[in-house]
Amino acid sequence: MKRSTRFRLLVEAPEILLLPGVHDALTLRLAEQAGFAAVTCGGYAATASLLGAPDVAQLGMSEMAEMYARLCDLTELPVFADADTGYGGTANVGRTVRAFERAGVAGLFIEDQVAPKRCGHMGGKRVVPVAEMVAKIKAALDARSDSDLVLMARTDARAVEGLEAAVERAQIYREAGADLLFVEAPLTVEEMSYICAEVPGPCMANNVEGGLTPILPAAALEEVGYAMVAYPVAASYAIAAAVAGLYETLARDGTSDAWRPNMVDFAVFNELVGLSRLRAEEAAYEEQAREIIEGFSAERE
Repeated sequence: MKRSTRFRLLVEAPEILLLPGVHDALTLRLAEQAGFAAVTCGGYAATASLLGAPDVAQLGMSEMAEMYARLCDLTELPVFADADTGYGGTANVGRTVRAFERAGVAGLFIEDQVAPKRCGHMGGKRVVPVAEMVAKIKAALDARSDSDLVLMARTDARAVEGLEAAVERAQIYREAGADLLFVEAPLTVEEMSYICAEVPGPCMANNVEGGLTPILPAAALEEVGYAMVAYPVAASYAIAAAVAGLYETLARDGTSDAWRPNMVDFAVFNELVGLSRLRAEEAAYEEQAREIIEGFSAERE
């Protein structure tokens, strides 16, 4: 089954889908190890990882497509991609969808912010006219060659125009053909419930630790009415805290010994990154080579 088909079925299932955020091959391996059914990779985490910079539209489409291609090449899990504003007008949106589809993503989302966009939990956001976003949605739908590719429309209008206007935008985006809807940064559980009650079709929640939206467990979000919840930066925040602690210890003590209980060891790490699998593949190919050479030599005798 195609990854896009599997992802669509996961989104449409009655159980909420929990998406961990990954930002590189190692965090992807860790998500696989934990048993998640799908992953997401957002611009916030990717920008921090690749540039050490904030999420203010500093990565371009080609850079993101290249990153998604690397991730999709490493896993059979569906990867849900962040396409920001589509990187321009309708022509750019179409090009973005085609590039991300070639990379292997199972779904993607575009948003209605004015470029350069900002992280959804930052201040100073602006949104484009509704008609402009609807045109982008139509362009994205026409550009996909795989009809199972999941297209999510995100609106950041809650912070700009208010909750009711944001919900109305989501309703219109659904009418335009979006498979999944995302009203970013509601401020209360009551607002979250209102969104799920008023927006037709499946909705996504966004659990950003320290952000504007209340953090609810997946089971509680399912009761509210959400079909999917993303933790886009949890891994980034955990890594930042862990590595900062390690470096402080190393700088102070001149050794990592005090931090060893918090670390995996050489053998565990090699297993995580697939060394034993690689060695097994090498041995199998070497055996095939020996058999071919021995057979060739026997025929010549």
